[in-house]
Amino acid sequence: MREVLVEIPKIRWSDIGGLEDVKLKLREAVEMPLKEPDAFKRMGIRPPRGVLLYGPPGSGKTLLAKAVATESEANFISIKGPEVMSKWVGESEKAVRMIFKKAKQVAPCIVFLDELDAVAHTRGFDTDSGVSERVVNQLLTSMDGLESLEGVVVIGATNRPDRLDPALLRTGRFDRILLVPTPNRDSRLAILKVHTREMPLEGVDLEELGVELDGYSGADIEGLCREAAMIALRENKHAKKVTVSHFQEAMKVVRPSIDADTIRFYEEFDKRFKKQTERGRREENILYR
Repeated sequence: MREVLVEIPKIRWSDIGGLEDVKLKLREAVEMPLKEPDAFKRMGIRPPRGVLLYGPPGSGKTLLAKAVATESEANFISIKGPEVMSKWVGESEKAVRMIFKKAKQVAPCIVFLDELDAVAHTRGFDTDSGVSERVVNQLLTSMDGLESLEGVVVIGATNRPDRLDPALLRTGRFDRILLVPTPNRDSRLAILKVHTREMPLEGVDLEELGVELDGYSGADIEGLCREAAMIALRENKHAKKVTVSHFQEAMKVVRPSIDADTIRFYEEFDKRFKKQTERGRREENILYR
């Protein structure tokens, strides 16, 4: 990594259809600490240091991170996991340190670590001379070390939560673990409304269309709307309407990317993680009783 790019996103909550429960939890964990830090001081608690978003590809994890940065009026540093890795000894750990150093300089700031499993997978199974383990150790130290991260919140995103090192998932690192689920019927309708609000529709029943889009992710629905408009333009480059037939043709091209096995995988991980959290809390209560 040669430099750390700081940006100010322009995505707002209104640009994201559905996911109301996840939005609420992000407001509490990220937006409130950055905009109203005195509230936490008054209650004698520290705000969450990190939030992990996990779910199937295309479910809106990146959009959620950008939206909470916009609504929090915070700077935004976005890093793809593989960008951190370097073939030179010590450079990968240095890249992680530089990210957090820059974030503290431009606080309030949100550090978004996309594809987190690429750099923070479970230690002890590496074949790369320990580079991955050192990166995980540096990430753990940066998030929960001696130096304060006041005004900085870390948001991680992954499609493979089962590959993450368990140390990242404990309190003090990623305090909130949020599943970004597959859109249900109401969410699909909300997503359709977002992506067709400036589209000239004619005779299109969005509620009925939302029912037909079972298994479509948010990204799939966005692609479907774009393809429907493109089909209308292919028929007539001066077209002014997008009809039901255009959406039906688009559904033959843009297929759902989420199947039953994928949904089951994330639901089972969510249940397993909640059980582990409850067991950990019980053990802590016994230990300190």
